[in-house]
Amino acid sequence: MTTTGYFRNDVLTKRPYLSESMCRTVIANAVRKVVQPDGRIRYWAFDVTLHKWLRVVTLNDGVTIHNAFPDRNFTP
Repeated sequence: MTTTGYFRNDVLTKRPYLSESMCRTVIANAVRKVVQPDGRIRYWAFDVTLHKWLRVVTLNDGVTIHNAFPDRNFTP
């Protein structure tokens, strides 16, 4: 599994409650998947540990994690 430098150096630093394994779980169990105009892919799933909906953004390969954060505005 791969991640971008931005994810490793910025996202995980700013959001220490997130982990790569949590993001992989979101991708594997997504309730919604949307392709952005730039080709990146957004995935949403509920994280039972945080009790929040998480959005994970991958590069257009659908595997490389680029960003992740709790999405307060998501409704399934």
